[in-house]
Amino acid sequence: MGRRVFDESFRKMAIALSYTKGSVKEVADELGISQTLLSKWRQRELESGQGTTELTDDQKLIKKLQKELKDAQTERDILKKAVGIFSKGDGRYSDS
Repeated sequence: MGRRVFDESFRKMAIALSYTKGSVKEVADELGISQTLLSKWRQRELESGQGTTELTDDQKLIKKLQKELKDAQTERDILKKAVGIFSKGDGRYSDS
């Protein structure tokens, strides 16, 4: 089986998608390519000066909302664990 060859438009689309989603791993898995390959494409683009490291307003908003969602999920998980600990405790934390 020979090496797969990707055209320039595919590489540019993959790079742009990785910046939009913010995850090289996720995009590489979706496209069926290795993370290493996608990272190399991104690095080459940055070194050549062709890359647009500046995110659009929509991309910035998506990134901000993704971070807020992740933070909220972490807080929720911590609270769930705390409720579980206090609800099955030895009775020291409740009036019953």
